[in-house]
This record gives sequence, structure tokens and C-alpha cells, in this order.
Amino acid sequence: MTSAAAPDPKRPRLRPAWAGRNYTLLSVSAVVTTLGAHGALIASAFAVLDAGGDGGDVGLVAAARTLFLVVFLLVGGAVADRLPRHHVMVAANALNFLSQGAFALLVLQGDPKLWQMMALSALGGMGQAFFNPAAEGMLMASVSGEQASRAFALFRMGMSGAGVGGAALGGAMVAAFGPGWVLAVDAVAFLVAGALRMFLDVRHIAPREPGGGLLADMRDGWREVIGRPWLWTIVAQFAVVVAVVGAAESVFGPLVARDELGGAGPWGIALGAFGVGTILGGLLMMRWKPRRLLFAATLSVFSLALPSAALAVPVPLGWLIAVMFVSGVTIEIFGVSWITALHQEIPEEKLSRVSAYDWFGSVAMVPLATALAGPAETVFGRNASLWGCSALVVVATSAVLFVPDVRHLRRREPDGAKVAEGAASPQAEVTPR
Repeated sequence: MTSAAAPDPKRPRLRPAWAGRNYTLLSVSAVVTTLGAHGALIASAFAVLDAGGDGGDVGLVAAARTLFLVVFLLVGGAVADRLPRHHVMVAANALNFLSQGAFALLVLQGDPKLWQMMALSALGGMGQAFFNPAAEGMLMASVSGEQASRAFALFRMGMSGAGVGGAALGGAMVAAFGPGWVLAVDAVAFLVAGALRMFLDVRHIAPREPGGGLLADMRDGWREVIGRPWLWTIVAQFAVVVAVVGAAESVFGPLVARDELGGAGPWGIALGAFGVGTILGGLLMMRWKPRRLLFAATLSVFSLALPSAALAVPVPLGWLIAVMFVSGVTIEIFGVSWITALHQEIPEEKLSRVSAYDWFGSVAMVPLATALAGPAETVFGRNASLWGCSALVVVATSAVLFVPDVRHLRRREPDGAKVAEGAASPQAEVTPR
């Protein structure tokens, strides 16, 4: 009896050697759901408007999702470190499939009620709260070694491309077929992605040790975060940065576009330039491996002050497009460097709960910032409010540079890198699962 044939070294590979089964499944499924989700954001807004709602109602439906995301994030992170992460991901995808499918059915049948759309949007936010920490932990555990940052860059590049394409395709589909069918497509995307994630190879994952309970795990995650000054300061920084950038882009940007740039079309082009920048930023980070990970990451955040400043002037559309493009490139420098640092420094069994605190910091203040944007414009004026957003980005980012570990934390040499959970060989450059 002959043994199974070894892989033919002359046969062309369809993917890089470090992009193994689990990494590939995670990437493909993430692209599928991102395509659907970005189209669904547009579809849900038009579903509310088509049902007779106004801009305030659109905000209520979006706020319901964000509220439940924030409330359940820390619980989701603790659960993902207690249970097999792929089970949590598939269960969250199932919840999103059901909630979006019900949303689509209501819209297609006609006359959906505001409370129904808010409730279903809230269920979607709950699913995302459990999914995000589990998915980030699973992704970070799927690669190891010196190619990890390249893997993260490629993953984020795929997500960025899917986001740009999903928004464009979703807008066209809403115009052609109506929002209900776009929501139905998003539901199917969750179903397909959940099915793909069921094929993740977890045979080599050691069973989770029983902990002291969910609250104890959440406290342990907090200690993990607060015990690393570089970690909690950057999480705090991004609580401010994401909030003010979100307020500038979701509230002030459309107003400036309407009054100064010619309407929604130019603003859409500027946002598209940001998306293109993120894709090219991912390409850059597949080749560039800064030695001082967090120092490079933090310096790149300063550019996020530029869009608010450009809107405050306001600059002509060409300059705004350039500013948004540069911001897109630099946010990928931060994103890839940040996830590489987490992958390098955080114990594998605590990745999801630390990721949950990271996500929590990034989204917790967004609803407050967007709610205060209107009153701030009334009290201080639009231009002063935008300059304030820009100043807050600069101040928060400058403060982080005073933390020694942010300036000095270095990328580890390949022989000191963590080996992925379930790695086939500790000597491999990367062992995706």
C-alpha cells in the first residue's frame, strides 16, 4: 500500500504559503459579510425613509444597533474566551441571518413599524457584539511568525475593498430593486459566511480551562488591559479619536458638502477616496514592517485630524479627496501595526476579551459624540466645532506618545514570535489554521 502523495512542488499555488485553511476561510467569509453589511447600511436607512420616517428615525434605528453592540461587547469577549471561538462566530452569524432576514421580510411585505426595525437592528448589534471579539481572536490565532503582519494587512485590505464595493453595489441595488431585497441579500451573506466558518479546523485547539465565571473573566480581561500602559492609553485615545472623527464625517461632513461642495455626490467621492486609501495602505503594510510598531502606528493617527480641518476651511473638493485618501492610507498603518502588537503581546487564551475592551473603547463614545454634534454647532458654530474635532485628535494622539512603551515597543524577531494555536511546526514562518 502506498502512502498519500505529497504535494507537487511544481504545481502553482493559488494562495501564499502562509495563507492556510483557517486564514483563508476567515478572510473569504469576512469579505462576504462586509459586502452585504455595507449595502445593508444604505438599505436600512432607505427602508426607514420609505416607511415614512425622517432623519431622526434613521438615527434611532442606527442607535439601537450601536447601543446593543456597546452593552454586550464585554460579555461577548468573555464568552469567546470561554467557549470555542468558531462556535461563537457561527452562532452570531445565525442571529444576524435571522434578524436581517426578518427585517427584509417586514420591508418586502410593506409598512414596517419603527419599533420593529429598531428591535431587529438591536438584535443585529447584539450579534456583532459577540462576533467581533471572537473573530478577532480567531484571526490573530490563525497566523504566527514574521509573516503575521502581512497576513493582517491582506485581511484588512480585503475588508476595505469589500466595504467600498459593498457600499457602491448596495446603493445601486437599492435604487434598482428596493431596500428589502438588499437586506435579504445581506441575510444570505451571513448564512453563507456562517456555513464557511463551520469548516474551520479546530482539531489542535486545546480545550479551554474552566474559569471562575463570566464576571471573573471580564475582570481578568480588564486587568490584562490596565496592566499594559501602552494598551489602555491607546484604547482611551481611540475612544476620543473614533468619536470625533465619526461626528465630523457623519454629521458635519454631509452639511459642509450640501452647503459648500455641491451635495451628496462630491461627499460620496471623498468617502470613496478614503476607501481607496485603505486598500493602498494595506498594500503598503504587506511590504513595510516598522520595527517600533506602536510608534509608527501612533504617528500615523495624526493624519486623522486633517479631514475635520479640511471641512472647517473648507477646502476645494480636490484637496478634500487628497486628504481623505491620505487618511485612508495612514489608518491602515495604524490598524495593521496595532493588531500585530496585540498578536505579539497578548496571551492567546485572552485575545478575545482584550479585543472586546478594544472594540468597546472604539465605539462607546460614538453615540454621545454624534448626539452632541448638533448642539455643538449651535453653540460654537460649525467651523469651530470642526476645528475642535481636529484639535482633539492631535491632543489625544500627542498624549499617547508620552508613554514609553508606545515609543519603544519593538517587533519581535521571528525566532521569538508566538506560535499559533494548533501550529503544525514551531519552526514554520507562519502556521495559519
